[in-house]
Amino acid sequence: MEMDASVLAPLVALFLASFFLVLRKHRSSPPDDRRHQQLPPGSFGLPVIGQTLSFLSALRGNTGEAWLRQWAAVYGPVSRFSFFGVRTALIVGPSANKFLFSSAGLTAKTTTAMNRMVGRRNIRELTGNNHRHVRAMFVQFLKLDVVRGYVGAIDDEVRHHLSANWHGHATIAVMPSMKTLTFDIMCTVIFGLDRGAHAAMRRDLSMEFQQLVRGVWSIPVNLPFTTFRKCLAASQRGRHTVAKIIDEKRRKLERGESSSSNDLMTHMLAEGMADDDIIDNIMFMILAAHDTTATLLTFLIRHLDSNKDAYAKVIAEQEEVARSKARGEALSWDDLGKMRYTWAAAMETLRMVPPIFGNFKRVVEDVEFNGHLIPKGWQVMTAMNLTQWDPAIFPDPGRFDPTRFESPLPPYSFVAFGGGGRVCPGNEFARVEALVAMHYIITGFRWKLADGCDGSFSRYPLPSPAQGLLIDIEPKDTTTSP
Repeated sequence: MEMDASVLAPLVALFLASFFLVLRKHRSSPPDDRRHQQLPPGSFGLPVIGQTLSFLSALRGNTGEAWLRQWAAVYGPVSRFSFFGVRTALIVGPSANKFLFSSAGLTAKTTTAMNRMVGRRNIRELTGNNHRHVRAMFVQFLKLDVVRGYVGAIDDEVRHHLSANWHGHATIAVMPSMKTLTFDIMCTVIFGLDRGAHAAMRRDLSMEFQQLVRGVWSIPVNLPFTTFRKCLAASQRGRHTVAKIIDEKRRKLERGESSSSNDLMTHMLAEGMADDDIIDNIMFMILAAHDTTATLLTFLIRHLDSNKDAYAKVIAEQEEVARSKARGEALSWDDLGKMRYTWAAAMETLRMVPPIFGNFKRVVEDVEFNGHLIPKGWQVMTAMNLTQWDPAIFPDPGRFDPTRFESPLPPYSFVAFGGGGRVCPGNEFARVEALVAMHYIITGFRWKLADGCDGSFSRYPLPSPAQGLLIDIEPKDTTTSP
């Protein structure tokens, strides 16, 4: 199909303008030969475009890891390429992960598209005191002592979800179900939006985020036919919903009907944070948290289906916990401590299929890694699977083996939750979500992949199984009703 001239012209103009800007920049600042020799090996490809289209195509085809592995095989563990018009250093291995999470010359980095989706004042883009202030607010509601108190509410949400969406059904699409579940848990526990009075708001916000997440790694061209335009519109609708929630919470705070300890949004209001900053950070938190845990749960179910020994061990562990509970009694924090093998299976799932493909950092001052200069203004990228599928660290890396996590791993070889002093503050929250959900799925249902579902998946921007991972389910004698 031919592209209409009214659509093609802006694209050509955008490319030419970008091309001449890059050309002018290069002409006005001739390279320092000594510095140039210190740069990582590799290629920036065509101006502006670089390797963006090739890499995005590989991600869509679920060959992104192979693309990066081949690039590293040609150029070594430190190399350069261009992604979304930004000069990028690809670094590989545990030492690269340590450097990424510990270097003072690097700061958090998100894609241009993601910043437009969630807002530029989100926690990943903040630095210095601003970052520490917002992170402290997040930690206030995600620290271990607080998460202990969430177990009962999460238990209630899980049982309600399975009762409403699994019982009475013969086939379930796991990924959409888990996205709804993890979103509802976050709404209840972190944002104080119950499933009664706020049901409509929760539904609207969930729908917008299902659309929004598709644009995180899109090319940020705001034209009518683009994915970016559609996802940006979903973002604006989502922001409008969050703004209405903030107004409601402000009124309650002013009337003395709530306090800063009630939920994260109210806490941010009580701390005097501007509405736009609250919206940016709430949008980021929803995007960062609920899809990643949903991905973990979906692929854990997928891997257990194809690894019967691990499945049997998880069943035995969960049924032992269930036998210690009275009928209808909620799980406790102590019960989760007995689910060691189940969590090891979850960690092995994260090793094999990390929800986030790679980590990006922005270079804020010249840094050096493995003898190569990475200049200020570049970005640094690591890809988790280039380490987590390294046979020198994880023998037979394609084999699902939860026992790998029964002993300490080499430092920075597994970075699903970050590393060093930059561990994700929500890791304990994710653990509770995953273990409570798996307990009731394991003890409440038998399942197998539905006919025609081969378990294949694509990755753009997050791992997504074909047909949402269809499974045939059969309830056990127990019930998950609250």
